[in-house]
Amino acid sequence: MAQNETQTLDTPRAAGRLILLSSTHRVAPGLLSWPAWQALHAADRVLVGDAAHPQLAPLAQAGVVAEVLDVPLYALARTLAEAAARDGDGDGAVVVWVVGQDGDPGLTDSLARLAVEGAQTPGVVVPELELLPGSYDLPGARLLDLAWVMDRLRSPGGCPWDAEQTHESLVKYLVEEAYELVEAIEEDDRTMLREELGDVLLQVFFHARIAQEHETEPFSIDDVAGGIVEKLMYRHPHVFGDADASTAEQVEANWEELKAAEKQRDSAVDGVPLAQPALALAAKLHSRATKAGVSAALPGVVTDTGADAEAAQAADFGARLLRLAVEAQEAGVDPEAALRAAARVYRDAIRAAESAA
Repeated sequence: MAQNETQTLDTPRAAGRLILLSSTHRVAPGLLSWPAWQALHAADRVLVGDAAHPQLAPLAQAGVVAEVLDVPLYALARTLAEAAARDGDGDGAVVVWVVGQDGDPGLTDSLARLAVEGAQTPGVVVPELELLPGSYDLPGARLLDLAWVMDRLRSPGGCPWDAEQTHESLVKYLVEEAYELVEAIEEDDRTMLREELGDVLLQVFFHARIAQEHETEPFSIDDVAGGIVEKLMYRHPHVFGDADASTAEQVEANWEELKAAEKQRDSAVDGVPLAQPALALAAKLHSRATKAGVSAALPGVVTDTGADAEAAQAADFGARLLRLAVEAQEAGVDPEAALRAAARVYRDAIRAAESAA
């Protein structure tokens, strides 16, 4: 008996194999990779830690029996290692652990500590560990999280301030965020650029979530995204169709032609938003007129002050500013950006004068 016992102790035991199968909640449950399904069907045991795990139903439909393992978090790593280290015959087993939706924080660290312990302690068998992604986040997947967060904020029990907002109340924030994004671009601040892009994106999702609640004409963020996808594909026939456009100029010409046919506008300046900054507005009007081949006289310089001198003076300044904006646009200069650049130089000069004083 002693000799048999010695032979048993000296015989190497199979360590078994523990597969940590992860999946993303941004992909529908059951949409797993082929290696994941192979591992699930070949495993001796499939374990999960939550009876409400979203993968349980798809697994059952595919004929995979999963056991719910109810153990405290601190004991999870050792329990899984022991399950894989032996099967009914004392040999190593293949165990698949379906990772929880929160990623089971700390589990891999605990398993790593067990591996170190096993290497230093005779008789302790630690199974081979494999991390197997069952599904992956596709590009843009985090937008689903943003939609979920926005829905949570606007729903009952969410944020009182967010719940009170309307399209009208958010206009000022949209404008502010847009200008902050412009500043980040012009300052070439990559950290600020990333943050401000997120702030502008939030405004889009916020307005779409509010629109979803409209009583008679609701639409969602999916409708917004679907609309812009259709527009982009329609206006890029050289990419998604058989049109020819090998230069940026040809692309722009095709874009304007398709846009005109789509909008059915009566004037070249229809659709130009009058609420934009005045210099940008002047340049845009002149650009539209030029592309349409329309020649219109610019307002003349006011010389007759008349009875209302202040109004005449304002009109004179307006006419001169308009001429400057048109001259800049004709020279290929964005007058709005040029004035902002000059204003930044002036700002720095003011700060320098303050320091000197």
